[in-house]
Amino acid sequence: MIDIHHHLLFGLDDGPRDLETSCAMVDMAVANGITHIVCTPHANDRWAFTPEVNREKLAAIEAYAAGRITFGLGCDFHLTYDNIQDQLNHPDKYTINGLRYLLVEFPDFGIQPSIAETLYEFVASGVTPIITHPERNATLQAKPEMIGDWIRVGCVVQVTAGSLLGRFGQRAESMSHQLLKRNWVHFLASDSHNTSSRPPNLGDGHKVVAREYGVETADRLCIGNPRAAFYGEVFPPQPEPLGLDDEAEVKGRGLLSRIFSR
Repeated sequence: MIDIHHHLLFGLDDGPRDLETSCAMVDMAVANGITHIVCTPHANDRWAFTPEVNREKLAAIEAYAAGRITFGLGCDFHLTYDNIQDQLNHPDKYTINGLRYLLVEFPDFGIQPSIAETLYEFVASGVTPIITHPERNATLQAKPEMIGDWIRVGCVVQVTAGSLLGRFGQRAESMSHQLLKRNWVHFLASDSHNTSSRPPNLGDGHKVVAREYGVETADRLCIGNPRAAFYGEVFPPQPEPLGLDDEAEVKGRGLLSRIFSR
């Protein structure tokens, strides 16, 4: 399984504090069935994002892993003005392995509807935004139709394995399943930060999806689609997302909110 969202690099953000913890996370990831990890430190106003430093941190982890995991680099990209401009000017700086997929994280509050224009600008530049853990976002829990707007402009969606395991509360768990039922999810990822409260648990999430939606779906979200993102490839065929082209739903936003609140 390929984990495209994983805070493995130590001493950079709210992930592991030291190399020892990163190494313990590698051991847990291997035991959980993870074969590839994209290391995704935050890129925001709080923590500096420096690719050269990230590569140095990863080299130390790779030496410990001794070939048990295939590693890549990306980031947890926050939509600040400076980040957006830098991404447009340096399209390979923040994307997964410098290729075509970009993990995008939204603030819990204050998401402007006009952000769809920025996301479309990314798509037009050849970059596919991956909307990270919308099921955990307070604004998107209240207005899930925004996710549909972003899918329509060319974005894809990543849900956190821990949400399906109940680690982020009932609302996040319920919304994860609603997104899955509508085929609005393209990736499952661990978003691991440590060995305790946020461990590498993609394999556990795969089991939940396989049990509830079938092995084919679980493999698509944990292997097939993540492989495309890791190597910068075109997506394999996807099931049709439900509700995106329903004119009544697009005009009458309240319907989606009622569906998701059930």
